[in-house]
Amino acid sequence: MKVVINRCFGGFGISEKALDRYNELADTKLEAYYGMGRADPFLVQVVEELGAEANGFAADLKIVEIPDDVKWYIHEYDGLEAVYEKHRVWD
Repeated sequence: MKVVINRCFGGFGISEKALDRYNELADTKLEAYYGMGRADPFLVQVVEELGAEANGFAADLKIVEIPDDVKWYIHEYDGLEAVYEKHRVWD
């Protein structure tokens, strides 16, 4: 599975060009990237196609590939993200 993350401090975001391409592929009319799943195949395709042109303000988008059977989440610190495997925790 491919997941889009931000690899710099600042925060996740996509450019207007990326949003336009996403809307074209997904046949939607979103006005912002909010609510897109990070593993959304259309989002992944946009980042693959546009490369650095897909980056929003203060973003450096990267696609990471993880095994399909892994339960994952995105860990974020000041906008810098990584994909972590979910584990169980008891207190």
